[in-house]
Amino acid sequence: MTPTSERPERFAGHRFPQVIPEPGDVQPGAPAPWAALRASERSGFTLKALESALRGAHRLLAENPPPDQPEELFIVADALPTPITRRSAVLVALFEEGGEVHVILTRRSLSLRNHGGEISLPGGRSEEEESAIATALRETHEEIGLNPALVSPVAWLSPIVTFASGSSIWPIVGFLSERPELRINPAEVDRVFSVTLRELAADGAFVEERWHRNVPRPGMDEEGYFPIYFFRVPDDVVWGATARVLAELICLALGVARAGDRGFLDPSSQ
Repeated sequence: MTPTSERPERFAGHRFPQVIPEPGDVQPGAPAPWAALRASERSGFTLKALESALRGAHRLLAENPPPDQPEELFIVADALPTPITRRSAVLVALFEEGGEVHVILTRRSLSLRNHGGEISLPGGRSEEEESAIATALRETHEEIGLNPALVSPVAWLSPIVTFASGSSIWPIVGFLSERPELRINPAEVDRVFSVTLRELAADGAFVEERWHRNVPRPGMDEEGYFPIYFFRVPDDVVWGATARVLAELICLALGVARAGDRGFLDPSSQ
């Protein structure tokens, strides 16, 4: 177990209602994948440039559909492959304002049994025979009132799979022509807000910790440590699966390497 005195400082100055685990054994992680870029190179994101980057990464829905079979997703699995029994999708809803791209995030209702109070992308579980795109649009409309007709599904990001529980999440990237008017469903969402990709890529926003686990998983080193990602955002912290999705989005936008130990699925390996 890592002594408390040697643990990384955890989100000093932030106030948030969610409970972030205090792992029994944690080490400081690597810097942000984009840390070597100048601040000027991490700003001025546009939807046009992002679409071009997603095309170059073979992520556009019109040209390269997302992987569907468990064996294709093994690289991002948490354990040995087992059949997927629960499929979910989230919407990475993006709009451009003031020369920067914003992503819409929610704070899950504190009354929810699972992940209450956590910052997440809108989405949820798929209905039978429902596509990831349909799920992402339907669930987003139910949670924050975003009219599906205003969303242009453009691309996909690496599916996140937990084979141990047979569950999976497909992130769908959707573009909006402007900031939308939203209406939260208080049974599911406490807050909806947006942050810019520039804010997420800024110095000090990204934090990596390395947690210890006995079960093998991608990114684990020889001592059994694996990376967990966090983003500091105004008045809150994004972590876990949502942070993994956002980290990959920024890596693709900036054209920085997505090392295998960061849990990203390299499209060239498919």
